[in-house]
Amino acid sequence: MARGPVIDARRWFEGESVGAPPALRQRSARYLEARSGGTDPATELAGAATDALAAALRLPGDRSVALDLLAADALVTLALKARATQDPGGLAAFAATLREAGAAVR
Repeated sequence: MARGPVIDARRWFEGESVGAPPALRQRSARYLEARSGGTDPATELAGAATDALAAALRLPGDRSVALDLLAADALVTLALKARATQDPGGLAAFAATLREAGAAVR
């Protein structure tokens, strides 16, 4: 059963990322803030995760990519949690779409 919108993605992120390391929160927030502010928090978080992954893949394959990869992981986790809260029955399809989007990043 769908429960409706969680809250906007930025508020969801702020509430759910409490306790995360400050550098990770800041990097993840940067990707989220670059999004246009859509109406679906899960989709917006997923888009930010894809952006973080794309940025990491553009960087040299050394330790400099670690924070971007961690940001992508954190944003994917929050996107899945938001979808599970909003629409538990749609979680599997959403996760499959997210996986496909990540695989398409080059």
